[in-house]
Amino acid sequence: MSAADPRLDRLRGIAPSILAADFGRLRSQVEETVAAGATVIHVDVMDGHFVPPITMGPLVVDALKGIDALLDVHLMVERPERHLADFAKAGADVLSVHAEATPQLQYALGLARELGALAGLAVCPGTPNDVYVENAAKVDMAVCMTVNPGWGGQSFIPTSPDKVRRIAERVAPGTAIQVDGGVDLSTIGTCAQAGATVFVAGSAVFGKDDPGQAVRDLAAAAEVAARGATAV
Repeated sequence: MSAADPRLDRLRGIAPSILAADFGRLRSQVEETVAAGATVIHVDVMDGHFVPPITMGPLVVDALKGIDALLDVHLMVERPERHLADFAKAGADVLSVHAEATPQLQYALGLARELGALAGLAVCPGTPNDVYVENAAKVDMAVCMTVNPGWGGQSFIPTSPDKVRRIAERVAPGTAIQVDGGVDLSTIGTCAQAGATVFVAGSAVFGKDDPGQAVRDLAAAAEVAARGATAV
């Protein structure tokens, strides 16, 4: 994927996770967050094998086509390379695969780009960050899980910002760094200070009475923290 891809400029800020949305009014809720400034919508795909839950497939991505935001598909599935084409066809702008989920990681990342998507590489909290060194040239977004994937209601892992910093040292300049799990107003600041640029938020957005205002509040908190880190 060329560094000139205009989607890279939009791959930033708050990424509301539709896993926490009201599916009875999914599109209207998503549009509310986009109107509030979200340029990324996060879609968590789970297969019941790599992680215990089963969530959603390409039909949900297809249902969101036309939204004025990037559709960021996080594949928490075994052998993700087998499913990339279906999600790309459905309209995914970003396809993130787990380092732990396939023995063909470089192939999967390359295929994501060949299919016209940006390529994301996700790692679980216990996975060494060196996987980014070998794959840096193929990664548009590094995904740092800040909880263990697959179980709801987990607390943000306090050492996550340190992991974000170490990942930032291993990826190519300009690579987006996403944090996913337990991100809310109490944790987003330390993630931004550590170098995260994309913040997945589920219940912290769709669990609020006003999801749009939640996006604005989270974005403001991240911006203040990032400015403070730059000033130091």
